[in-house]
Formats: sequence, structure tokens, C-alpha cells
Amino acid sequence: MAFDGVTISALVAEFNDKLLNGRLYKIAQTESDELLLTIKNGKNQYRLLISANASLPLIYLTDKNKPAPLTAPNFCMLLRKHINNGRIISITQPGMERIVDFEIQHLDELGDIKTKHLIIELMGKHSNIIFVNEGTILDSIKHVNSIMSSVRQVLPGKEYFIPHTSEKLNPLDVEKEVFFKTVFSKPMPLSKAIYTSFTGISPTIAENICYEGKFDSSMPANVLEHGDQNIVWMYFYQLINKVKNCDFIPTIYEKNGKPEEYGVTILSTYSDCTTTSFESISTLLETYYSKKNLYTRMRQKSVDLRKIVTNALERDNKKYNIQLKQLKDTEKKDKFKEYGDLLTTYGYSIKEGSKEFETVNYYNGKTVKITLDPTISPIENAKKYFNKYSKLKRTSEALETIIVETKNSIDYLESINVAIDMATTEDDLKAINEELVQTGFIKKKHTNKKAKNNSKPLHFISSDGFDMYVGKNNIQNEHLTFKVATGNDWWFHSKSFPGSHVIVKCNNQELPDNTFEEAARLAAFYSKGSNQDKVEIDYIQKKHVKKVAGAMPGFVIYHTNYSMIAEPNINNIKEI
Repeated sequence: MAFDGVTISALVAEFNDKLLNGRLYKIAQTESDELLLTIKNGKNQYRLLISANASLPLIYLTDKNKPAPLTAPNFCMLLRKHINNGRIISITQPGMERIVDFEIQHLDELGDIKTKHLIIELMGKHSNIIFVNEGTILDSIKHVNSIMSSVRQVLPGKEYFIPHTSEKLNPLDVEKEVFFKTVFSKPMPLSKAIYTSFTGISPTIAENICYEGKFDSSMPANVLEHGDQNIVWMYFYQLINKVKNCDFIPTIYEKNGKPEEYGVTILSTYSDCTTTSFESISTLLETYYSKKNLYTRMRQKSVDLRKIVTNALERDNKKYNIQLKQLKDTEKKDKFKEYGDLLTTYGYSIKEGSKEFETVNYYNGKTVKITLDPTISPIENAKKYFNKYSKLKRTSEALETIIVETKNSIDYLESINVAIDMATTEDDLKAINEELVQTGFIKKKHTNKKAKNNSKPLHFISSDGFDMYVGKNNIQNEHLTFKVATGNDWWFHSKSFPGSHVIVKCNNQELPDNTFEEAARLAAFYSKGSNQDKVEIDYIQKKHVKKVAGAMPGFVIYHTNYSMIAEPNINNIKEI
């Protein structure tokens, strides 16, 4: 969820609780668009991170420190000159705008008490940190001139004002009649009518209001009947009361261990997610974005590997399709053998120089016409058809082997894609890189040093207390199956999709049904079929799983297995 007005309200409430009357102890500009303020308030010390990054504007309290450049930028030097050691006397949010206004009291060069404002605007690409004195901009972390914006210039000496680019109302003081007149007159989807009418209301919040009222958010707002309009107002009013009373429940919503969304009020639209609540909105934001950044960072670092695998997959898929077409073409080989047999049998009756011979095919009793080369004898024509048959037969036999090899290569590369998706550390990516070197998809680089790899399989505990291991790549899959697992341990794998080997250590005990179901869910989730509603999972005791000599890593065979249908959902499965 973007930094909407409701989130800002929760942050302002937290800042007033912890930072009000605190003194600015340190001011550092850690990035070109980021400040880190250290604030002392009584016996406590807090760090406030403020980022005006266009793609991810943020503001929250953090325990982490960040190094600052040896030479402070001009904006940082200006702040230090004026408000270092200043006292924060108010922290406000104008209306429900995505703005935080810190009013700071300080002493000037003559020792007189002055107040200035440090205003943080968290508005996507328009985000900024602006230093203001009596309504006039002293400076900002980003300068905005008339070429960049025709609405408002953000430059030293210019007047500071909040731009009103749309006629949105402040939801904190809207009356019922105004709400009805504003929202239900719009011929647009209900959720859009809500978030385009009021400042600080995001599409996520508007969707949630519709969901709680059991309305289709895409239905036109102007077709709702009066009774339904009252229900929408009731849920909107409840939300605004929570904001006014600072009744916030900071919560992260996760699906299968990945953060889906966060909110400072309960989001019923994410009822199918696992929830984690926090006492502090700052802790929530730091946790949420660190997890999000992990997935983003790994996605960026895996670009080269993905490109290698994608290119190899494209080549193999193209080869596979050509090979299948060639195999289909060889299906007429038996027809050529029949022609040869018929010409050998009836060749004596064919006139020399004939271009065609019609006879009854004694294989199926049907009449057949055979094209002849008039320049050669019937027996030579028969030999020609036998040669075609032999050639196509050899091609067919060769293709059957090659097609299996190509399909195995495609399945292997698909399993590498699954492994890349599973990677959560650089060690995981290094392990995949080493595997691709071993299998010849990446050219080996000669080096005297062998880097230590700390990538380890995933480890879960079933609800019945059994250890469950999931391989992150094919090397780990083989290690788990043939080194970690013993004969009576259970082995799980997706039937139709490339994916991880899942091993359940049974310690010579009989596994409960719950553990079977949880292991199957792991095998479904950590497979290419993770986006399916249901995935068929094969499971069998490890002693029945065999490695094929010379096969790609992770490739195994097994017989007489059991199967079950599992949902690719690992919520509530405990990871170690």
C-alpha cells in the first residue's frame, strides 16, 4: 500500500508520542534524497529516517544507523546551521494530506527564539523535504523549477503552499450529506468514487470499505440505492473515527511467507493471508519494506542467471518443437515399406515406363496408387521406397532418443527457474551458478580459489513435530534425497511440474496425516505449479527412489508411488 493519509496519521500519532519536545541531536543526509535525524527526548534517543525517494518515499523511526558522507551536502549544512539542537514543538498532518509538518523551535545567532518548519511531502515522484520559515521556502532536498512543474515551484525564496491539483475533500470533517452528494453522484466504480473524493484515502482503503459493506467495488457509485448508500457511509465513518481516535492496528499481511500488503487498520480484503500485528507503525514499515527489498534485490541479482536459463529454454523449446515435427514426418515410413513390398510382389505385371501403379494393398484390402519413376524398373522403384523407409526408420529411432534428452533438458531448466525464484540469499544464487557450470550451461572460469557456499536447504517443522527439508536447487535436492534421507523417510515431489524434493524424517515412526498434508503443500508451493489452485503430489519412501546414471542433477525415477492433491499454500507451517 502506498503511503496514504491513514498511514501518515498513524505515524504522526506515534511521532507525537515519542518525539514531541525532543531535541534534534544530529542531522545527517545519508543519500541525495534522504535524511537521518537523531532526536533525544528525555532519557530516550530515537532515529528518524526520512526518504523523498521518488519510487519509495518513507518516514519512520528506526534503530539502524547509516553512514553519512564526510562532506555534508548544502541542504544538510543549512539544517544544521538553523535547527541543530532545536526542539520539536509540534508534529502535524494538514488535513489528511500525505504530509508531515515538524515545527521546530531554536535560537538564532542573537539568541532569540525562532520557529521553523521541516515539511515532509510523501507524494510519490513529487516527494520532497522542504525547510520553511514563515511561509517562505529556505531550501529543499529537491529543487523544482517552472520547467519541471507549472503548478508549484519549490525553490529558495518562493512561497510554500500545498498544491490543490484536485477538488478533494478532507475526510476528517466531511458531513454525511456532503459525502452522499460527493460520492454517489459520480458515474464511476464505487471504490474509485471514494478515493477520488477525499484526500488521504488510497484505493486499498476504498476497496476495503466496499468489501466490508459487501459491495462490488466496480459497480457505478451513482446507481446505489439509499439503504446501500447508508451502509457505505457507515463503514467510511467507522474508518474516520478510528483515525480521529488514533485507534490503529499496524498489521502486515503475508501469503506463503511473502509480504502482500500492510495496513494500520484491519484490511478484510486480505482475510486469506497470515497476519502479523505490531505495536509500532515504524517497526511495521521497516519490517515490511526490508522483506519487500529482499525479494526486489534478489530479483535484480538473479537477472543474469535468469537470462542464461531463459535463452537456453528458448533454444530447447525451439529444438523440441522441430524434433516433434520431424518425428511426425517419419510416421509415413510404414507406408513406404508397404509400397516396396507391393512393387516387389506385383512388379512383373507393371509395364515399363509406367508413372503410376494401382493395386489392392494386401495389408488392409484397400486400393492404393503408387507413384513410379518411369526412368527406372519396378524393382528399382521398390528399392527406392525401401531406402526411404530405412532412412525414416533410422531418423525415428534417433529422434525418440533425442526428444527425451531435449525434454529432460527443458524440465531441468524449468527446475532451475524454480530454484531462482526460491533464492533468498546470494549464496543460493552462487549455488545455482555452480550447478549450471557443472551441467555446462555456463562456461567454467578457471580460478585457484573455491568459494565457500553457505546455501542450505529450507527446514520446516510439521505440526506433529517432524523435520521437513526442502531443497533450494537440484544439488541440494540430490543431497537431501540420497545423503540426508534414510530408507524409511518419506519423499515428496510435484507429479507434473519441476520443483523441489521434500524430505520428511520419520525416525522410524508412522507419519500422521497432518504431516503428510503439510509436506505435500511444501512440495506444491516450491514447484512451478505454485500458481495453480491444486497440485498433484507424488510421495513414496526414500528407499524406492533411484538416481539415473548420467542424468541431470535432481533427476530421479520411482515406481509404485502414492499420490495426493495439495494446495500450494504454506501458511502456518513453521520454518526453522
